[in-house]
Parts: sequence; structure tokens; C-alpha cells
Amino acid sequence: MSISGAERLILIPGVRNLRDAGGFPTTSGARVAEALLYRAGSLHELTPEGAERLAALGLRTIIDLRSAPELEVWPDHPLDGAVRFLHLPTFPPRERETAHDARDARDAEAGEETLEDLYAFMSATAGPAIAATVSALAAPGALPALIHCAVGKDRTGVTVATLLSALGVSDADIVADYHLSNAGLGLDRGPVYYVDEHGTERRSRPVHEALMTTFLASLRATHGDATQYLLAHGVTEPELTTLRSALL
Repeated sequence: MSISGAERLILIPGVRNLRDAGGFPTTSGARVAEALLYRAGSLHELTPEGAERLAALGLRTIIDLRSAPELEVWPDHPLDGAVRFLHLPTFPPRERETAHDARDARDAEAGEETLEDLYAFMSATAGPAIAATVSALAAPGALPALIHCAVGKDRTGVTVATLLSALGVSDADIVADYHLSNAGLGLDRGPVYYVDEHGTERRSRPVHEALMTTFLASLRATHGDATQYLLAHGVTEPELTTLRSALL
């Protein structure tokens, strides 16, 4: 398959930036299985037709990386069948967190601050949330699964990238998949304006490859590789073994 091409995007009414996170070769000579792990934006605009088509993917788990206020304003559309919804926010409340801290994180993701600031913030703080997501994927019966945030670009991007790196996918393929969000969101044509959960107009800016290469470099600088990063933040060796058996 073409790893970076826009034909990888799955067009379902009411879901933005949906695609299979599998299909990539690994350094071991294996390949990440397809139709087991998907990534996307939120499901709050899912249409009845879209819900039917999304259900056809056979999802067992949907992991929502958004904040509690985002979920309150834009709850995911329910799906028929035995689908488990998990809320594992990338930006959980922090001890002594101030309103200014939270606003800075939202503004960075929305493009009001730099994306570089956002990715530095995620490098420093997102480890436990990424690890919790990976552990959830290793639970019995969790797959096929969908990981999403608001638009499936930044929070979803670093989460999926860390998992793919731990599975042995090359940085080049991880970055190509990450960069595809620009086409999936129309950001290849420039910034997209939207109204956030507080009613404030914001803009979402295109990602660029250096954001992800810098994130992966930071992960390695602090922990050696993605596997050690996940283990340091709470993923267990048996969970990684289970995921590798399931996904490779």
C-alpha cells in the first residue's frame, strides 16, 4: 500500500481524518496488521450513515484523548454493538495546575501559541496518558480499536507514533503517516478556523514533519527508545508482548 497517500483516508460521514494505523513494515521484517487499529478526529458529528459504516469496522474499543470539557460539549456519538468507550485525556489535570497552564496547552494545540510549544509540552507530560492508551489496547478483546482526539492530529499523532515506534516502524513511515493529517483535515490548503468548547474562535494550523521528528528525538533522549519510554510510564512487558503478537 502507499503509506503516505491520501487514498489511505477512510471517508465516513461525520468523521474527520480517519485512517488505518496499520500496514507499515517494521525493522524485524514483520508488518503492522491492518484493520485492527484506527485513528481519527472526534465522533460528535457522526451521521446515522456514518455510524453504520463505522460500526462495520468491527470496533471493540474507542479511546478518546480529549479533555473533560471537550467531552461535555461534544460527546462522541454512540455506536451499536459492544463498543467500550474509554476517556484517557492526553492533558490530564496536573497538581497545582492553574487556569493559565490549561489555557496555554489549548492555545498551543489550536495554533494560538506555536505548535513547537505544544509538542514540547506533550514530550514533557503526555507519557502516562500514552502508556495508559497502550495498556488499554493490550486488554483482552480490545481490538479492533479507534484512537481519537478532537481532530486526530496532535494528541492522536504522538500517541500513535509512540506505539508504532515501539512496534519497530521507521521514523520515515511514522512521519509520513503523521503528515497525512494535513490532507485529512484540509490543512494542506492553510489554517482551518473553528469554535472551541468555550465558544472562542481558534485556528488549527498544518503540522510539519519536524514536529514529529523532534518529539521522537526527545523520547529517545530521555528513555533510549519508545519501548523503554512506555515501560517507564507504566506499560508492562506482558502488555507489549500481547500487542506485538496481535499487531505484527
